[in-house]
Amino acid sequence: MSEPELPRSTATLFTAFNRLALQGFGGVLAVAQVELVERRRWLTREQFVELLSISQVLPGPNIVNLSLMFGDRCLGWRGAAAALGGLMLVPLCIVLALTLVYTRFADHPAVAGALRGMGSVAAGLVMATALKLAGSLKANRLGPALCTAIGAATFAAVALARVPLVWVILGIGSIGCALAAWRHSR
Repeated sequence: MSEPELPRSTATLFTAFNRLALQGFGGVLAVAQVELVERRRWLTREQFVELLSISQVLPGPNIVNLSLMFGDRCLGWRGAAAALGGLMLVPLCIVLALTLVYTRFADHPAVAGALRGMGSVAAGLVMATALKLAGSLKANRLGPALCTAIGAATFAAVALARVPLVWVILGIGSIGCALAAWRHSR
C-alpha cells in the first residue's frame, strides 16, 4: 500500500482542520478520523491510530495534540500553526458568543435539555469512532481479545461502577501498559 499524499499548503491544512472543527463541535475526534483518513486520505487508519495514541499520552486535548503533530509532519511549524489555527479559531469565536447567550438563558429548561442532548450525541460519535478503528487492533501487540477485555473493564469501571477516572487510569491503564511491555519484550 502506498503512502498517502499529504497536504502541500498551510491554507489547505487550515481549511481542513477548520472544516472538521465545525462539523464535530464538541466531538471533533470522531470527525477527524473521517476527514483525515476516509475523506482526504492523508493518513491510513494505522497512521491515525498511531498519532491518536501519542496524542492521548501527551498533556492537553487529544485533537489539539493530533493537529499539531499532523501539521508538523506535513509542513513543519507552519503546518502545526495552520492546523491548530484552523481547529481553534472559529470554534473559539462561537464558544465566546454562546457563553454570552448562555448567561442570559441558563435557567431556561430548553437550554438544559439541549445540553443533555449534545452530550448524548458526543458520546455516540466517540463510540462510532471506536467501532471504526477496532479493525486496527489486529496489528496491536496485545491482540483484539486482550484490547477488548481492557476496554470492557475500563467501561465497566467508569460507566457502571462509577470509579473515578484517575483510579481507572492508574489501575487498568497500568495493567494495560505492563501487558504491552511484557508482550513487546517477548
